[in-house]
Amino acid sequence: MGLLDQVLGAATQALGGSGQPGGQPDWAALVAGLLDNGSAHGGLAGLLQQLQAGGLGEQVQSWISTGANQPVSGSQLADALGGAGGLLGQLAQQAGVSHAEAGEQLSQLLPQIVDRLSPQGQLPQGGAGGLGDIAGLLGGLLNR
Repeated sequence: MGLLDQVLGAATQALGGSGQPGGQPDWAALVAGLLDNGSAHGGLAGLLQQLQAGGLGEQVQSWISTGANQPVSGSQLADALGGAGGLLGQLAQQAGVSHAEAGEQLSQLLPQIVDRLSPQGQLPQGGAGGLGDIAGLLGGLLNR
């Protein structure tokens, strides 16, 4: 069983069953897929690079550092992640939502996730795959 399988299983369990209640997207599984080092876009490091290249370098740096997290909007994420035709569009399609809704969900989750993955102001070695309890982190954030 690979890391992604463990993450998806634990996230599903944290959400109380086989998925989100009421047919809602399983954001824990979707975000875990984004952070997986084996993903096509390069996992956490690749995602952060794409955000920085898309003009969100200041925000990303604030999430990694030990200071306050700068907010990001769904439209900023859409611009940085290629909108409907890019990574955000792929995520939206998997979730069965509009790219605007996917951007809004990510705008709430990414700053917190990156912040918690970098508690000493540095990303873990090996990206998110080096973090043992990423599913617990995602489950906790999604049950906010």
